[in-house]
Amino acid sequence: MHCDSEAAFGFYDTHSELYHERTFHLDPGDFLTPLMEKLSPGALVLDVGCSSGRDLCWFKDRRFAVIGFEGSPCLAEMARMNAECTVLEGDFTTFDFSGLSVDAILLVAVLVHLPHGFFESVLRRISRALRKGGYMLITMKEGEGSVIDKEDRTFYLWKDDMLKPLFDTTGFSVCHFSRNKSKLGTGEVWLEYVLQSRL
Repeated sequence: MHCDSEAAFGFYDTHSELYHERTFHLDPGDFLTPLMEKLSPGALVLDVGCSSGRDLCWFKDRRFAVIGFEGSPCLAEMARMNAECTVLEGDFTTFDFSGLSVDAILLVAVLVHLPHGFFESVLRRISRALRKGGYMLITMKEGEGSVIDKEDRTFYLWKDDMLKPLFDTTGFSVCHFSRNKSKLGTGEVWLEYVLQSRL
C-alpha cells in the first residue's frame, strides 16, 4: 500500500472520537435504501470500514443480520458497543475475506484512500466474502486525480466511466447508480453504486 494511504488510514484511529462525532449522527437512509430494497428479509450484511457502527445500526434496526470490519481498533470497539454485533479488525487490503459468506457488502466511503492502481485488486479481495448473486454498495468521490484535505488525508477521485469498466471486469453488474452531495455540507459529490455479483 502506498504510504500516503497508510497515513490516511491512521487518521481514523488517532481521531476516532472526532470522526464518530462528525459522522454517526448523519442519517444514512438515502444511500443505504437502494441496497436494502434488493435484499431478502434477514440477509447478512458485511460493513467493511464500519467506523463507529452507524450503518450497522441502521441495518440491524431493520432486522438484517450484520457483521462489521474495521481497521481502527478504537472505532471497532465503538461499533461493537453501538451495534452490539461482531466487528472484525484488520487491514482490508490484506485480509483474507474468503472465509466469510455474506449476502451484501457495504463499502461506504471506504476505498477513497486507495491509489487508482490498487482499486481493482482490493475490490476482488473484498468480494470473496460475497455469495453468488450477492450485492455490494460502494460510494466514491467524484473528480479527477487526487486531493489532500486539511487533515492531510489523500482522496483519490473517480469518474463514472472509469469505475464501470472495473466493475465489469471484476464480475459485477450495476443495478443502481446515483450522484449525491456530501451530507457533511462540503459540496463534494459522491458516486453511489449498487452492484450485483455475476460470479
